[in-house]
Amino acid sequence: MWGICSRTAVGMAKPRGFMKPCFLVKPVSATRITGRYLTHQKGLPTLPVPPLQQTCERYLTALEPITEVDELQHTKQLLDEFQKSRGLGERLQRGLEKRAHNSENWLSEWWVQVAYLDYRLPVVVHSSPGLVLPHMNFSDKKGQIRFAAKLITGVLDFKTMIDNETLPVEYLGGKPLCMNQYYEVLSSCRIPGLKRDSVVNHAKSSRPPKHITVVHNFQFFVLDVYNSDGTPLTADQLCVQLERICSASPERSSEPIGILTTQHRDSWGKAYQNLIKDKTNKKSVTTIQRSIFTLCLDGAMPQVSDELYRSCAAVQMLHGGGSQWNSGNRWFDKTLQFIVGDDGTCGANYEHAPAEGPPIVALIDHVVEYTRKPEIVRTPMVPLLVPKKLHFNITPEIKKDIEDAKNSMNTLAQDLDMKVIVFGHFGKNVPKANKMSPDAFIQMALQLAYYRIYQRCCATYESASLRMFRLGRTDTIRSASRASAAFVKAFDDPSKQNTEKVDLMDKAVTAHRSYTNMAISGEAIDRHLLGLKMQAVEENLSMPDVFKDAAYAKALHYQLSTSQVPSKTDCVMCFGPVVPNGYGVCYNPMNDHINFAISSFNACKDTDAAHLAQAVEEALLDMRTLLEQTPRAKL
Repeated sequence: MWGICSRTAVGMAKPRGFMKPCFLVKPVSATRITGRYLTHQKGLPTLPVPPLQQTCERYLTALEPITEVDELQHTKQLLDEFQKSRGLGERLQRGLEKRAHNSENWLSEWWVQVAYLDYRLPVVVHSSPGLVLPHMNFSDKKGQIRFAAKLITGVLDFKTMIDNETLPVEYLGGKPLCMNQYYEVLSSCRIPGLKRDSVVNHAKSSRPPKHITVVHNFQFFVLDVYNSDGTPLTADQLCVQLERICSASPERSSEPIGILTTQHRDSWGKAYQNLIKDKTNKKSVTTIQRSIFTLCLDGAMPQVSDELYRSCAAVQMLHGGGSQWNSGNRWFDKTLQFIVGDDGTCGANYEHAPAEGPPIVALIDHVVEYTRKPEIVRTPMVPLLVPKKLHFNITPEIKKDIEDAKNSMNTLAQDLDMKVIVFGHFGKNVPKANKMSPDAFIQMALQLAYYRIYQRCCATYESASLRMFRLGRTDTIRSASRASAAFVKAFDDPSKQNTEKVDLMDKAVTAHRSYTNMAISGEAIDRHLLGLKMQAVEENLSMPDVFKDAAYAKALHYQLSTSQVPSKTDCVMCFGPVVPNGYGVCYNPMNDHINFAISSFNACKDTDAAHLAQAVEEALLDMRTLLEQTPRAKL
């Protein structure tokens, strides 16, 4: 989960209010512009390797708020040794610079490998984010099918722009951004391995897929979504096909094969090898992997109060609620799964290795807008082939794997605590009125909330996009800084004047903004340190002491793992904590409110998602009150 990208951190298009009447879907060009994508990509700069001394100095500064004085002194000695002339640091730096010179991006391949493919915890909760859409206006099977049909047509509409290379290029401050991730999310899938997974992208094959996978009542179906002349099926045609699928699977399967994808990756790797020994099974699995995306037609979710509805919906998107609910109605290795419940609960889940949040959100924004358009395409009067059900031969061994997967998924589902709140007092408007970055303002509220509960600062991860560079993924914005520590420690100190507190808030927000700019420019510390570490492995050198240091482990133990993922749609993304005693915090700041999804693990007695959510609300309100009560010099 280290990689969800902050759209605002890269200055993406500003989200607009959900109900504005000016919402029109961008017209999709039917004309292919061959080579446009490649030409654009070649024009992007390559990711720089920051100077070694700069990274070492910034690393030491970043450790200050989260380590003790003696720890810091010890790390300083290790860094001095590491940086010695003709020393190990210089050798690794040279190796990294050489790698950068000879590759399109010195980091991306390593990052995907370390952060995702070598990561062996289940993708569910630990890696793959969920996304909750606003509740849709239907509550029965007919409404579910109608909405799902329109959703499919919306995705295919977006796919046309990808296929024709006519996706509008995104810019930041006049600089074009890498568009590669958009070309990785459809027709791709993660493949489990015994020690390391891989990702396959069938969009690039000689015969790209023309079908999606539909899961209903834990059963998988192939749905061809293009007519023989290459035109996409209309919503009316898709309704007919989805009705056929639902009629062919009226009862839940007693063997929810999809739940295998929720397992620990080593367990799933072994179970996968066993599963695909059978030719029928292998064919069915390959068909799922090759599909453009997966559509999950869910049954009911637990009945809860209106207050708990969003949190419950988030759980459905993140892991399906356990084996008794919808966790078996998924194929979690698939890059993109759209989830449509029969009660109007909708959203998505995506496997993180191929892409960050913004391309997924941009696609979903497009789809949501598209579903609101009246259909103008005439439905051709052609007979449609009945969608094929995918068959699996379940041996006693596979049956046992399914039972094991059910048990471990249910344990994980019970362990995850999820709290989704809509902070309705204000949104981006208040920080903007005070000439502050909304993202930095929210991050400082998180720092204050955490400090109030624990009386200390912790290593905090916020994702920053490196898409200014070719094949750029992410780096880390370290939200816990010298300036943020000074701010949170002073905030509730009665001996401090309000003017001093506002001044410290200003400095903390400015420091965060400055670190953000540094990170998106390829000058942050975390990926550079990872690169130096990976270079040592590459050259078969002994691991430098600086990476075996307790302070380095502390710096990477993110008790606050956060991400801003804004969208036009009034939705929120959610993910699990990245450490057992931490929190996952995702937020979408709209103009007059902020959507938060906060997670923790019940097994840890020191964390409580609802408690942190309340503390964040109070911190935001107290920060606004301080600004309102304190006259400020004109900026």
